[in-house]
Amino acid sequence: MARKNILVTGAAGYIGSHIALCCLLSGQYSVVTIDNFSNSFPTAMTRVSKLAVEALPADASDEEKKACQIDVVKGDITIKSDIEKIFEAYKAKGGIWGVIHVAALKAVGESAEKPIQYYEANITATINLLDVMARHQVYNIVYSSSATVYGAPQQIPIPETSVLAPESVYGRTKHMSELIIKDVCDSNPDTWRAIGLRYFNPAGAHPSGEIGEDPRGKPGNLLPLLAQMAVGKFAKEGLKIFGNDYPTPDGTCVRDYIHVMDLAQGHVDALAALTRDSTYASLGTQKSQFGGSGGKYKAYNLGKGKGMSVLQMVEAMRVASGFEYKYEIVGRRVGDVPDLTADPALAEKEMGFKAPRNLQEMCRDQWNWQSKNPKGYEGQEE
Repeated sequence: MARKNILVTGAAGYIGSHIALCCLLSGQYSVVTIDNFSNSFPTAMTRVSKLAVEALPADASDEEKKACQIDVVKGDITIKSDIEKIFEAYKAKGGIWGVIHVAALKAVGESAEKPIQYYEANITATINLLDVMARHQVYNIVYSSSATVYGAPQQIPIPETSVLAPESVYGRTKHMSELIIKDVCDSNPDTWRAIGLRYFNPAGAHPSGEIGEDPRGKPGNLLPLLAQMAVGKFAKEGLKIFGNDYPTPDGTCVRDYIHVMDLAQGHVDALAALTRDSTYASLGTQKSQFGGSGGKYKAYNLGKGKGMSVLQMVEAMRVASGFEYKYEIVGRRVGDVPDLTADPALAEKEMGFKAPRNLQEMCRDQWNWQSKNPKGYEGQEE
């Protein structure tokens, strides 16, 4: 069976690269990506293709090996013509079947300082993408949303029916993009099918250590920061833990960490779910968070359903890396909420989603990536 062509926006990034790999490993999809490499490296794409080829049977044909090569397009999805060129080019290759829209600016703190930049990168780009898709009659989309759409939820673990009340510019861009996609689905209920995936806290790396998280500059997420500290980066600054007086078991913030390979596989699950009428069967009876009705849009949480505190994460990375972390407890950080733990039951029930990898595997794979690539992809551009 011929592979379907999937456009993965931002596939060179941390999450996008693992999604691209899972798509290729499924044997069902070929991948084309558009990326401006503002916070990523082209080397990631070369390594993903290599891993996909290595996973093929020994007697794999040249055609099968070729299908594992990612078509990498350097471009900017805030520029509509850059997207248009890809859809035009693929007319002769069977067309684009669907889109996984990952590309975005994603730092909560920075979003407050640069709101216009975030609204353009995250919302204008989404509108451009939907417009080009519609003109090329491509109606399948999986959208990378975020748990930040829930703001400070009243219910833990958090179900998808929770009130959407984002408290950051970044969270609002994700909420607004969900609304826009939902409106598009409502306007054409017989054609569009969309799924929004609300990420909790991705962590870890592919077990090979070939691909992983390598942000340009200081990591904004805890686990990559701990891993980089263990190879000598940012170690002199020490680790600041923001608050130890939260209503949690050890007083530090609790988050739901999910292995990036489990998260990435959730996107392959979502692509399959797009094709099943049963995915959308409950929409007629469930009250929508968004208002309106008729369109085929569903949102799912991607998390483990198990919260881990900051101090638990520090200890787990100490065990994995052997590095003794020195940390300082400082005041609470504005905007932090005590607990963000997912209820992933709906994704498990309707998409068959599973997140079997545990905290030790996340930390082991994170450290394997970092120790094999102490400078990340830097200096290794092919």
